[in-house]
Amino acid sequence: MAVLRRLWRGTRSQILTRAHRIAVIAGDGIGPEVVAAAIPSIERAAAHDGATLTWEHLPLGAEHYLETGETLPDATFDHLQHHVDAIMLGALGDPRVPDNAHARDILLGLRRRLDLYINFRPIRLLHPRLCALTSAPCAAPQPGADGDGRHIDFVIFRENTEGAYLGRGTARDVGTPHEEQIAEEVHTAPNVTRILTAAFGWARAHGCTRVTMADKANAIPMHRLWQRMFDQVGKDFTDIEHEHRYVDALAMELVRSPERFQVIVTNNLFGDILSDLGAGLVGGLGVAPSANLHPGRPGLFEPVHGSAPTLVGTGTANPMAAILTGALMLEQLGLPTAPKLLDDAVEQAVAAGVTTPDIGGTASTAAVAEWIKGHLPG
Repeated sequence: MAVLRRLWRGTRSQILTRAHRIAVIAGDGIGPEVVAAAIPSIERAAAHDGATLTWEHLPLGAEHYLETGETLPDATFDHLQHHVDAIMLGALGDPRVPDNAHARDILLGLRRRLDLYINFRPIRLLHPRLCALTSAPCAAPQPGADGDGRHIDFVIFRENTEGAYLGRGTARDVGTPHEEQIAEEVHTAPNVTRILTAAFGWARAHGCTRVTMADKANAIPMHRLWQRMFDQVGKDFTDIEHEHRYVDALAMELVRSPERFQVIVTNNLFGDILSDLGAGLVGGLGVAPSANLHPGRPGLFEPVHGSAPTLVGTGTANPMAAILTGALMLEQLGLPTAPKLLDDAVEQAVAAGVTTPDIGGTASTAAVAEWIKGHLPG
């Protein structure tokens, strides 16, 4: 993907050390399975750049929470903040914790407490047969398309610390016929400005010509802040077209013409929804990586498929999202060739049909991971 390196040059992740300490929160459900499957490939790719990775496995997740009542202890947070170079997360979510208290504290807690304001979601079609649109009449090749399918390759910058996900609000008359739930949606000019600036900066660094911002200001007046800041930041990037879409219109356009988009930036809630829509266009959450970032701080890297309790122990969970997430992590750590090696090996596996059932194959988690590892330089 080669997605992060040029934007973050000169940050903490670019120090010249070749030894990196990675905290692992394998988490719940299929999290431990996909992380265990992905690590050997990530290690081999890193070794190609002369880097060594030390993995610190932390017992955080539903099991730990149910046994101890702890979610993210202060001492553990301090360690993650000051003593690791990156955090790799498998998945969080367990039916034994129906309110997902541990997941909120760990995942949302790390995003906010580390101020990881960028949720970076690359959406790239690995092979035409994975495109959800290829059987539709509108899926004929477009200008710039590769082969017989769409050329889908865009990124989403999702603001990661504000919006509706702050969990602020009030409740009244709970459990009665008159129950009322009020949620507060918070957007501040400094935080909107910095996510917009990050999106424009990435676009410029990667030769993109257009940034698209999505809001719903026609129905939610507070979103006009996004429009004002978008126009203001755009004046500093006159070489890049900046266009606005209401989020419902953008969702429709992503289905009709996904190949026209390059960089999309939006708020927390809309970014969550649009990035899953984007993943659905290119094969599903099993091939969807993500990174939670703040330049100069350790990032949190997670495949976004969730814990998938029904797949636990079946050996069919797709490890590709975890491996591609590893590629994002290695790029953030400043490794020059390892990220592309991982990207290419995953793409080759899809082309060869070595895939798990979620994307049409019959291979197991272990077999897919082993094939990818075997196609990396030794």
